[in-house]
Amino acid sequence: MNIIMSVFNFFIDAGPTVMLPVIITIIGLIFGLKITRAFKSGLTLAIGFAGIKLILDFMTTNVGPAAKAMVERTGVKLDALDVGWGSIAAVTWASPIIAVLIFAILIVNIVLLILKKTQTLDVDIWNYHHMAIVGVMVYFVTKNVFLGVGASVVMAVITFKMSDWSQPLVEDFFGIPGVSLPTVSALSSLVIAWPLNWLLDKIPFFRKSKFTIKDAQKYLGFFGDSMIMGLVIGLVIGFLAGYDIKAVLQLGVSMSAVLVLIPKMTALFMEGLMPISDAAQKWSQEKFKGRRLFIGLDAAVVVGNPDVITTALIIIPLTIAMALVLPGNRVLPFADLAVVPFRVAMVVALTRGNLLKNIVIGLVVTASLLWCGTATSPILTAIAKQVGIDLSSSSMLISSFAATSMIQSYLVFLAFSYQPLIGIPILLIVFAAAWYYFDKVKHINKETEEPVTE
Repeated sequence: MNIIMSVFNFFIDAGPTVMLPVIITIIGLIFGLKITRAFKSGLTLAIGFAGIKLILDFMTTNVGPAAKAMVERTGVKLDALDVGWGSIAAVTWASPIIAVLIFAILIVNIVLLILKKTQTLDVDIWNYHHMAIVGVMVYFVTKNVFLGVGASVVMAVITFKMSDWSQPLVEDFFGIPGVSLPTVSALSSLVIAWPLNWLLDKIPFFRKSKFTIKDAQKYLGFFGDSMIMGLVIGLVIGFLAGYDIKAVLQLGVSMSAVLVLIPKMTALFMEGLMPISDAAQKWSQEKFKGRRLFIGLDAAVVVGNPDVITTALIIIPLTIAMALVLPGNRVLPFADLAVVPFRVAMVVALTRGNLLKNIVIGLVVTASLLWCGTATSPILTAIAKQVGIDLSSSSMLISSFAATSMIQSYLVFLAFSYQPLIGIPILLIVFAAAWYYFDKVKHINKETEEPVTE
């Protein structure tokens, strides 16, 4: 036992760039990958983390002083920098309990499939980080590994069921049959969108709106490019900070570079996990033959929809404006502005492209991201420092439109972290009521006795 603990502590002390290849290699071997391919996947993931770490250090060094100066000059306190979901994913995968959480999420999916309580076969291993980060943050706050694992397990159950319930939207609006989207960054918006859409349907002005996507598209285009967004945001922050023209331009180009480089480093994460995802899909299909299953894919398969893109391009500048005036907000939107399409994709499908409803619901979702991101930014910052990201040169906190900024994740985090004896039962009762409504009242995706074939 002492030898095992010594080996375990060695990898923990060595940091995520050493630990990640080991964890991913073990997961790959379990799913039947050759050791060379499994190890290469893990090494690719570690390289992605190293790249994210360098970009994050560069970003906080450049924007940190500027944001501080902006606060001093304008009185607007936005000291929690949105560093992007890729950076948060890197922090998640670097956690010492990540292996336990990933296996727990995978086992939950398998058990629910065996019990016929879900039809979603989630092969998108990469996006498990959305469920895992809640457990990581609960564990950090409570120091209780069982509460941490429990939080990720509950996140998984909620996510797989929401994937089942929203699958008709994916099939009917986006035209992708047999696929569900267990990506929390897209699904979470439905927690707000479902009841709010019902309410807006009671108002004739919204229900009968004729303002179309084509009406809005002619005003957008050039400014939707991520490098242009980064440039503009950097220029504005530099101007508000009182920098001279040279420093303003330097900050603009630096922020443009960040928004271009972060997706490239994030792509390394996805490249590293793709062989693991493919092996998991093959393994699962062999074990569940003859079942009516939905293959759970990344929501990236729908964000290219023109209605989604147009809605996102309208929401992005409104998000920046909202951040400046929203009471209690401290989050400075930046890196995750590029992934606003993920946050509005299921909203667009739910409203069937009603643009006015998309904007109203999208802004309510955005407000929740800013508030929840503000509330949890100190914890996220502390975890980032714990896994080796040096933020000591900046007085800023970090946040994101991912992690526990998303309403679904935040509610689970809250239930498991603060007064869990009260919070957990309340959360489970509310979720059980939703389960009963969608399965027994609405009969969404009720599985027939005969297997359905495509």
